[in-house]
Amino acid sequence: MIRRALVVDDEPAIARLVEINLKRDGYAVSIARDGVEALEKVRAERPDIIVCDVMMPRMDGLQVLRQLKADATTRDIPVIMLTAKAQHEDIFNGWQAGTEMYLTKPFSPPELLMFVRRLTRTQTEADDGRIRI
Repeated sequence: MIRRALVVDDEPAIARLVEINLKRDGYAVSIARDGVEALEKVRAERPDIIVCDVMMPRMDGLQVLRQLKADATTRDIPVIMLTAKAQHEDIFNGWQAGTEMYLTKPFSPPELLMFVRRLTRTQTEADDGRIRI
């Protein structure tokens, strides 16, 4: 089963770096450039995981996260926030909004992949009924 990832970032270089690393690890990857596009792609593509920036045009990543977690059809999709917003208040706001992981830029691609693998494995096991989250 091919796992699907959605990368949401308005910085093309960051989106491409994340995309390349996820594709090398076997993920099918889509990219959204802002929060509005991200929500459209989530509903159309049903990704297994989302890697999302915070600071973006039209709708920021925290707004996206809150909408996803408020919707019964998308609340179980794991979201990793990948952002330059690294103050304690920013991190707290991410956790409070429901992110499964909050990573700051600059980031380590191997560390990001480790969390993506962990979260998609856990989600797959939960979907299969092997574990309860």
